[in-house]
Amino acid sequence: MRFSLFGYTALGVVLVAASAQANGFSRGAADTDILYEEGNFNIRAGATVVMPSHKFSAASDPRLVGTNYLDNYVIPSAALKLGLTENLACAGTYTDAYGAASSFDVPYGPSGKESEEFIVNEFGLTCAVFVDVGQGRLSVLGGGFLERFDYDLSAAPPLLGGAPLDVGLESDAYGWRAGLGYEIPDIALRAQLMYRSGTKHEATGIANTPFGPAPAFGEGELPQSVELEVQSGIAPGWLAFGSVKWTDWSVNETLDFSIAGFQPQQNQYYWRDGWTVTGGLGHSFSEDISGVVSLQWDRGVSTGYDFRSDRWRLAGGVNMSDSIGGELRLGGGATYLASATIDQPDADHYGDAVDSGWAGFISASYSVNW
Repeated sequence: MRFSLFGYTALGVVLVAASAQANGFSRGAADTDILYEEGNFNIRAGATVVMPSHKFSAASDPRLVGTNYLDNYVIPSAALKLGLTENLACAGTYTDAYGAASSFDVPYGPSGKESEEFIVNEFGLTCAVFVDVGQGRLSVLGGGFLERFDYDLSAAPPLLGGAPLDVGLESDAYGWRAGLGYEIPDIALRAQLMYRSGTKHEATGIANTPFGPAPAFGEGELPQSVELEVQSGIAPGWLAFGSVKWTDWSVNETLDFSIAGFQPQQNQYYWRDGWTVTGGLGHSFSEDISGVVSLQWDRGVSTGYDFRSDRWRLAGGVNMSDSIGGELRLGGGATYLASATIDQPDADHYGDAVDSGWAGFISASYSVNW
């Protein structure tokens, strides 16, 4: 049986690696898988909805105990591929590569945070050159991307007597990705190693203070990463896949921002590097329907300054082909979020803690090719 090489792997990536509150600030991954699919003109679009819950078990303000500080969010994904020649294809991609969103029932900590959110939109262009080697083909991938950073903070700082403070920051940064792949479609064998560069953002914006608008500035780093993905057919109608990803989250020490006329502020992280390990199985039930199940472990990046603890995810999904050449992918799953305590004496929120929690997620996408 000839497998659909990326029917299983792409779904596994959408359901597990690109969703469900990945560690650090990771969210979506660029859909470069579309480069390998048959067709000279391919389009895929979809979204993942994530609903996390991580409740305080201890806090400096007792009113926060038992409340969830994480907000729901949506990860969009879109990709368009053009087969330029038999051995060259390029794809434009869009997703939210990073993000975080929190809100608090009462102003939280020394800065009096009420809500805080940032999103990093990624617009990418990646090309692949294919060369026949042995029984399969080698692919060389490379391209660049633009990150658009958008940050919003609403607070009621005690130093301002609880008066409202709103900050909005924006910036752009550029990066690149490069990789190598090898595939033998007849046995659904494929291996790919992909590198994504880090970026640095220097954002500017406006703060609405009790004394009127003021210029605001912020800066921080986002990490480089390397991911190895492997899959292979293991029996007629069956496929196994796995991946290992290293993310350089240790570059994220603080997010610094300042407002003209006020003391500089920072969010403390001091993270360690992240490791993400995924494994799963796919099965073809018929020519038009296949399914996948996967398990993932994310090592916690926290070093005691926040709550980014270990995460375990179980995901499943189904691919369904239709009569007009399209493919619908549906899936969902759950993430277990381990408990965590802020135990660094110099941390702003020393002594605060959260119980273990859960994040549910659902995902859907549709693709067509010509």
